[in-house]
Amino acid sequence: MDHVQIIWEFVKEWYWIPLTLINTTAFITILVENGKPEKTIAWLMVIVFLPFFGVGLYYFFGQKFQKEKYFKKLDNRYKVKLEERWNDLKPFISNEIKLTETYDDHLNDVFEYLAHTQTSIPTSNNSVELLINGEEKFALLLEDLKKAKHHIHIEYYIFDEDEIGSQILAILIDKAKQGIEVRLIIDDFGSSPFAKRKAYYENLGIQFEIFLPVRFSSLANSNYRNHRKIIIIDGFIGYVGGINVSDKYINPNKFNLYWRDTAIRIHGDATKMLQAQFWLHWQSISANSFTLNYNYLPEMQTVFEKKLPMTFAFSSPGNTPPYVMESMILSISAAQKSIQLCTPYFIPTDSFKTALLIAVSKGVAVSLMLPSKGDSSVVQAASLSFLKPFMERGMNVFLYEKGFMHAKTICIDGLLSYIGTTNLDSRSFLINFELSAVVLDENIAQQLTEQFEKDTLVSKFFTADLWKNEKWYYKAFASICRLLAPLL
Repeated sequence: MDHVQIIWEFVKEWYWIPLTLINTTAFITILVENGKPEKTIAWLMVIVFLPFFGVGLYYFFGQKFQKEKYFKKLDNRYKVKLEERWNDLKPFISNEIKLTETYDDHLNDVFEYLAHTQTSIPTSNNSVELLINGEEKFALLLEDLKKAKHHIHIEYYIFDEDEIGSQILAILIDKAKQGIEVRLIIDDFGSSPFAKRKAYYENLGIQFEIFLPVRFSSLANSNYRNHRKIIIIDGFIGYVGGINVSDKYINPNKFNLYWRDTAIRIHGDATKMLQAQFWLHWQSISANSFTLNYNYLPEMQTVFEKKLPMTFAFSSPGNTPPYVMESMILSISAAQKSIQLCTPYFIPTDSFKTALLIAVSKGVAVSLMLPSKGDSSVVQAASLSFLKPFMERGMNVFLYEKGFMHAKTICIDGLLSYIGTTNLDSRSFLINFELSAVVLDENIAQQLTEQFEKDTLVSKFFTADLWKNEKWYYKAFASICRLLAPLL
């Protein structure tokens, strides 16, 4: 006991020495990285206010690990493969971009930007259905899956083995038994329980891969989330949007929470770009590679009478610049009449914030819809803390009260729409694997506008005065959360 007492007394008196050394080392490491000032300051604050624990968080989640270099190599490899055919595609791309000018040429710059950066090829031989909430999406999806003849490719952030998940899996198992190729990628952070069943489903014929498995030795992988939701059927049909595979996305549900979300069903040439992205991820994580031939990129037999120009913006930790964010900024800057945004989280980067403020100041009617009650008190408080300057300039802010607003959409001038997985926050813009479909179609935009107006009827109009009258301690809490915004 005497020895224990002596050690305890020594630790009490001299604990500050190792703490100082650890903190100093972390401080120097953060500064040497020369990261963005706001992110650097945020990590320094975490370490100061959470001794030892904050340092652990930083070394696990804050550093630029080798994974980022790996992702960059993958992106570069993908670009090389695209460049092999890009010159051949230039006449096609040029013709497709010209088709966007039949609408209004002030919004077609985003197609040129994404094509010039070799991010995505624009296509116009497409048909798109807007799907509101899981009840609309899954009814169509189950029928499309049953009709699959060659392959089914699925890449999802959250895939639950609940009622809807089990229905989908039953179809996948049946299709695999028929000899149809079924490939499934799930994110280990978002679908941890399902990931543990990998061997079981492989034995049933499903080719199953886990994106960045999270283990104690690789906890940093959880910071890189594959947030995409992609389904490709026979190279003709594609689904993208914010709706994960889970019963809670279908209304009504046992969770007694109305879930407001948006997705699209694509029939057409645009599905080829989804296929290419799925193939890139599959090649990077699977030993069972496949060749991206005409079986996966088939010629469309249907020629749609009405042309529907669309493309995609993709982002990943390896992307420089962040193409989803920059494409959105480009479109917001071109807006002349209106911008409607839906997102569960609003933690904008400085450049995105500036683009929105300029749009409001030049007279564009900008409206933003957020959930009234978020699924994270820290992120919700941080989101609200950003709103004051926007509201003071004239932005309309609505807090959705019927349930949880999870849609990730932007509608510009009643013509151009973004529908995808990208939240309007730093994580989606700079860290996660994300995608947004970019659709230039008046009908789709009109449907989004009508849905936005319906949602305002079950929302609270939020003003600068309401924020001013909020309880002081909540605003103080929000201010602290805002300082951590670069890390959320």
